[in-house]
Amino acid sequence: MPSAPPSPAVRDPYDPPPPPWGPRPDLVAAAAVFVLTVALTVGAFPPCKAPEFAYVLAAPALLWACRRPKLKLFLWTLFAAQAVSWTILLSWLHHVTWGGLIFLGPFVGAWVGSWYLAAWWTMPRIIGRPTLVRVGAQLGLAGVWVVIEWTRNWLLGGFPWLPLAASQWQRMSVIQVASFTGAGGISFVLIMMNIGASAYAHRLFFEGLQGFRRRSQEFLFALFLLLACLCLMVSETINRAQFSVPLGRIALVQPEIPQSEKWDPAEQPKDWAILQRLTLLAAAGRPDLILWPEAAAPGWVKGDPQFQAQLEDLVARSRVPLLLGGVGAENPGRPTEKDFNGAFVATPDLGLQTAYYAKRHLVPFGEYVPFRSLFPKLAKIVPIGGDFQAGTDAAPLLIHLPHGTMAFGVLVCYEDIFPALARDTTLAGADVLTVLSNDAWYGEGAESPQHAAESVLRAVEARRPVLRCTNGGWSGWIDEFGAIRQTLTDENGREFFRGAESIDVTRDSRWVNQQSFYVQHGDWFVLVCAILAGLGAALLLTAPGRPAEPPAD
Repeated sequence: MPSAPPSPAVRDPYDPPPPPWGPRPDLVAAAAVFVLTVALTVGAFPPCKAPEFAYVLAAPALLWACRRPKLKLFLWTLFAAQAVSWTILLSWLHHVTWGGLIFLGPFVGAWVGSWYLAAWWTMPRIIGRPTLVRVGAQLGLAGVWVVIEWTRNWLLGGFPWLPLAASQWQRMSVIQVASFTGAGGISFVLIMMNIGASAYAHRLFFEGLQGFRRRSQEFLFALFLLLACLCLMVSETINRAQFSVPLGRIALVQPEIPQSEKWDPAEQPKDWAILQRLTLLAAAGRPDLILWPEAAAPGWVKGDPQFQAQLEDLVARSRVPLLLGGVGAENPGRPTEKDFNGAFVATPDLGLQTAYYAKRHLVPFGEYVPFRSLFPKLAKIVPIGGDFQAGTDAAPLLIHLPHGTMAFGVLVCYEDIFPALARDTTLAGADVLTVLSNDAWYGEGAESPQHAAESVLRAVEARRPVLRCTNGGWSGWIDEFGAIRQTLTDENGREFFRGAESIDVTRDSRWVNQQSFYVQHGDWFVLVCAILAGLGAALLLTAPGRPAEPPAD
């Protein structure tokens, strides 16, 4: 009796399907993931205008992780992709230091890209598992991303530049959650969408499921979180006009002084003439307050009586209070002298006020030399002589305006990239956050909009208006909900120009003297994410079901 024909082989859903790409599918997949990751990552952030890429920038790598690639190939591919992406995103650093760019781009890329190690371990293990396990692992993996982003606040002295949340700086719909969770909540939702999209793609194309079983609970849960953010946006921002109350008419002076001239004593008379002309031009419009950017004054505002007299004479002629960035010194000429970069207030009737703000987070190798005593030759790379001293006081500067005395919380230079500094300033009583910066170091490129994106996040977290005044670049006003209400441009629409403009700034009465949940409670969400990461890993290790074990490398 003839034997029955062999039954067709049944493929285990955990086994990769036959490759359609030829003899080296692993290398082809690696190349595709590299190209897509770089393109999506760079495209998601400013100055590119494709923030929706942030919803899928990690999806190619996550989908590849589901197919159980070898660890070494996976990590080298993602390290290369992140190194290239971050070198492109930080390319504006070359205006100051090529060496810093070559080091910092790959270093930040490796730090951010370390998340993909957790992704490689997690993604194959969620396939075929119960819904609770899959969603729990998804929450844990998103939590790992937030924790890694948070660690960048102290990495290399602190460089949390461009968290994933910054990609959404022009999308009010998703960023309102930051008033509760900080910017980490935005990044969390975006990564949840990435994981959900890749899990859904795997179910559709690789798991051989049919009909209703092809749905992805990970994707549906991520959509639920996104819709929750949209509902929050509606509840927070609807009918904003009826809650609008005036803060004042503020003039922003943008001197656009080249960095090569900024600290040249021979150029100071010309720079002072530019500032005088622009200030008197701004004063002609009768604003309530004039702002100068970081270190705008071409002299020591505090510690040099001669320059202080010139400054007070200018303010008296303008008849408008001035909030300015400048350098100063306590106990000048003495062994106890302390130099600082900060902000000051001068009024027409009282002159320079005794209260000032000293910058709290200094730029290494820009404002001080780390380990100066051990490596004295490093001092040659600091553009402003000796070290500045960091301030410790977050107290705002009080300025009398027609609508009442306002507390202007000051953030100098890149201090607005640190959520904790803005939070401390708000807790200290700030009615409005004021960012005084000098972006002329970095040319007319990507740094300016990337820096502005950070201010948008701080506005939402603190629920305070943010006024940005820069030497050249992105100056303007952002309201409490992250809406960009006004940007200074010239007649050709360029942000890099020399001029001055007055803007009418308002506040939302619902947030006057009120603090957001994030300001009150700080980085509680980071702790929650750390707990989620641990619970997600525990679920994968202990829950029933067959995990897909990656092959040994």
